[in-house]
Amino acid sequence: MGFSVFTEILMDEFGLSRVSLSTAYFVGTVASGLTLPSAGRLFDHWGARRMIVLSAVATGLMLLFLSEAASFARWLAGIFPSGWKAIVSFVVIGLGFYLIRLAAQGVLTLTSRNVVGKWFDQRRGMAMALSGIFISFGFSVAPKGLDLLIQQFGYGGAWRFLAWLTLFAMAPLGWLIFRDNPEECGLQMDGPEVIQPKKVNPDMLIHRQYNRREAVRTYAFHIFNLSFAFFSLYSTAFTFHIESLGNEFGFEKSQIINLFIPMAAVSVITNLFFGWINSHIRLKYMLLTMNLGAVAAAIGLLKLNSSIGVPFYVIGNGVTGGVFSSLVGIVWARFYGRLWLGSISGLCMSSMVIASGIGPWLFARAKQVGGSYHEILIVCIFVPALLCIGSFWADNPQRRGHG
Repeated sequence: MGFSVFTEILMDEFGLSRVSLSTAYFVGTVASGLTLPSAGRLFDHWGARRMIVLSAVATGLMLLFLSEAASFARWLAGIFPSGWKAIVSFVVIGLGFYLIRLAAQGVLTLTSRNVVGKWFDQRRGMAMALSGIFISFGFSVAPKGLDLLIQQFGYGGAWRFLAWLTLFAMAPLGWLIFRDNPEECGLQMDGPEVIQPKKVNPDMLIHRQYNRREAVRTYAFHIFNLSFAFFSLYSTAFTFHIESLGNEFGFEKSQIINLFIPMAAVSVITNLFFGWINSHIRLKYMLLTMNLGAVAAAIGLLKLNSSIGVPFYVIGNGVTGGVFSSLVGIVWARFYGRLWLGSISGLCMSSMVIASGIGPWLFARAKQVGGSYHEILIVCIFVPALLCIGSFWADNPQRRGHG
């Protein structure tokens, strides 16, 4: 969400076309995604407290690098022959994308989600839903807030502001508050006062702990992973090119950015609802709802300038984002246990990050080749439609042989 307001600026600052910038984003993001499985294993060995501080400090430093990346690229280009300017710019911003995606969206997000998964069981869904309120709020205010920071301090100043906030607020707060699991503090999951339901949902029972190799052999892992990856691909693509998409459908920059606010409201309501009921239903039905929302969102974007466009776009994206925020934090612990949670979720995060790098590049290529986003949006309708069908067989592996 945060990069959406920087896209046009970065194209001007680095002298790159939309396709070139999207390709740099693709290369950097895919490279970071390939690194994330190792980060997941580190989470299992180091614990949440060390990982949150490390990733917060790394995020702050990478934001400082991005704030000076254009100046660094111009200085570096002066060393090489004049024909190398575009290559130098591509490499520098690609490196910036790699580092920030690895530190922030990768390790920082992975750690924050997993620590909630390790502290809660019956209340895991509600804990993720409450966390999701802040995530949705952040998503909704990020484009507008960063746009205001850019107007006030310039794009470099906006990134420096975020860097100091991360280094001097987030990292110390993580060290003060985070602990890897309740057992190391002499506590238990959910707290001693939690009331166990009279009728236990079979999906809530853990019969065995799966390692990563065993998890990837299950059908459920792949259908959930593909659904999460597609959402990352699509949501990153349309936010990355949000101004260009708005122009195609006759929306001013402020109009298209302001749609994030009602979208976030729908996301919060959806998140809280599924956070409340998730312990009583099977997660495959939440996955089905998420994919149906993705279908509606893509239809809405394709028909944005029609009467159904904005409602479908706002409600579809809000529902998809709300279910995603609730589901991604609970499914791996519920399906595969807590012991190897970092390794399993790290593989999923890798897929999501790689997909989020592919999305902007695909949209940029579609625009370059066809002159419109029409064809790629049609593809974005059919993919989640197929995932809807696949959702019906996404049963919890813990149910095998246990009724």
